[in-house]
Amino acid sequence: MKAIVFQDQNTPTLKDRPDPRPGAGEVLIEVHASGICHTDIEVLRGNYGTSAFPLIPGHEYAGRILEIGPEVADLKAGDRVVVDPNLECGTCPACKRGWTHLCETLGAYGVTCDGGFAEYSVVKASRVHLIGDMPYDIAALAEPLGCVMNGLDAAQATRAKTALVFGAGPIGLLMAIGMQVSGVKKVSLVDIDAARLDLAESFGFPGIAAQSAELEAMHHGIDLVADATGVPAVAASLTDYVTNGGVGMFFGICPSEARIEISPFELFRRQITLAGSHSLNHNIPQALKGLRAYGKDIARIVSHRVALEEIAAVFDGSLPKSSLKIQFTRP
Repeated sequence: MKAIVFQDQNTPTLKDRPDPRPGAGEVLIEVHASGICHTDIEVLRGNYGTSAFPLIPGHEYAGRILEIGPEVADLKAGDRVVVDPNLECGTCPACKRGWTHLCETLGAYGVTCDGGFAEYSVVKASRVHLIGDMPYDIAALAEPLGCVMNGLDAAQATRAKTALVFGAGPIGLLMAIGMQVSGVKKVSLVDIDAARLDLAESFGFPGIAAQSAELEAMHHGIDLVADATGVPAVAASLTDYVTNGGVGMFFGICPSEARIEISPFELFRRQITLAGSHSLNHNIPQALKGLRAYGKDIARIVSHRVALEEIAAVFDGSLPKSSLKIQFTRP
């Protein structure tokens, strides 16, 4: 099979690999859609995961089961599925409390073992979810939307009536959609890029220019404010917009060495909650429900569907102009 391989740090290549076969408790998937995430870039740079190269990246993927390994029940060849990539130990204190995404030895397909940027992928049967007739490119959004839903659980989104998302890129749009399907009545997106604000408007979300008078008018006025940029200066500004008793959520991935200033007195006096969010915690069924609730228009978040041969160039820095979510899709 053909696969994108991180041969070592900063070295993505297209290679021929032997076709994998499923073992006990595993299934072989013919990959039909696999999306690029910022996490993949961090894995390539050696900043995330175990940096155990060589590695086939890709943790946002969906496809069709070709073969069932021994000891697999309730699945069959031909089933259309999406992958929950996380691999937890099940025995550490976090796992025992149900926080499997905070597992002390957390692994993931495409991060610590071979994933979805390949023609075929072997995964544990326990890590796939049936998608019915949902298009593969939409189903592959279940993993990032699952991360959003986990974050919204941490941020107590069901309490919020208003929300503000900084960053109108693909994850910011998925964040806004997750908020909407979770019952938040008014969700707005902030960005410095006018084209992305227009895109947010096309999805039905008010777009607000960064540093505008409209944004400043929201000072201390929003129930739930989320950073989807990973820019430390933006993360530092969340409490400027959170209302008394509201929540600020750090969702974008800031550099690990970044530091911001927070006033403990302000958190005390205004009873502000700050929430962090990491990965997903078995949120794929919740995400699939959200994708169905929103409808097929969500497919517009995928701006580029490319052949596997083109993915290595994307990892090498050749991003298509004005790209949102980029996916490898099978013809």
